[in-house]
Amino acid sequence: MKFRVGIENNNEGRSIAWAVEHPGCYAHGKDADGALANLPGVIQRYAKWIGQRETPWVEVDKIDLVIDGQWDVYYVNDALDRVPQGDDSYSVEAWFQYDWKPLTATDIERGLKLLAWSRQDLLDTVKGLSPEKLAQTYPGERWSIAGILQHIGGGEWWYLERIGFPNPVSEKDVPDDPFERLEMVRSNFNYVLPKLEGQHIVAGLDGEFWSPRKTLRRTLWHERDHTAHIRKLL
Repeated sequence: MKFRVGIENNNEGRSIAWAVEHPGCYAHGKDADGALANLPGVIQRYAKWIGQRETPWVEVDKIDLVIDGQWDVYYVNDALDRVPQGDDSYSVEAWFQYDWKPLTATDIERGLKLLAWSRQDLLDTVKGLSPEKLAQTYPGERWSIAGILQHIGGGEWWYLERIGFPNPVSEKDVPDDPFERLEMVRSNFNYVLPKLEGQHIVAGLDGEFWSPRKTLRRTLWHERDHTAHIRKLL
């Protein structure tokens, strides 16, 4: 099976190989070659992950990787001029040709399933943790586990705003409790996603292109990546 791959370099000091037709399927590496080398194994685990729930729609008997594009993350300031990375800069992350494609009904049906499975993995990972464990800090880490959960919710909020779908309540009205926050923001994401079928939306904001397909791609990556992060902390 052919897999179209987008390579994103310099994403927080690492490269990402995205299987752009399969949201939530990506591999990290120290550079592009490392990420690409890791992707076949990730694809096999991704198919197995789906197969634990239903017949997988990803065939892994023969994996043929086709590079669909490469992107080097860079940084801009408020004036949208390129600048070195710093506290006042904003990272402009990957935009691939495949991100232009509107979401189909099948994309959305599968996307909702992937989002549900990813969320269950996250909740299973933190199930039974005490308030003290959730609030525990770790040397060299920006957030506690509770902070990571809040960040995941905030990310989904932010991603939808990129394509012109702000949440129906103001950010100050989003619950501080990380689990209530996750539930509220995901409920809105699940409500909006079916409305994006066939929508030719490409929005430029803060020097970066966004579309419904990119929003779904990054939302699943964000949650799955942070779930793996929490598992490492635990």
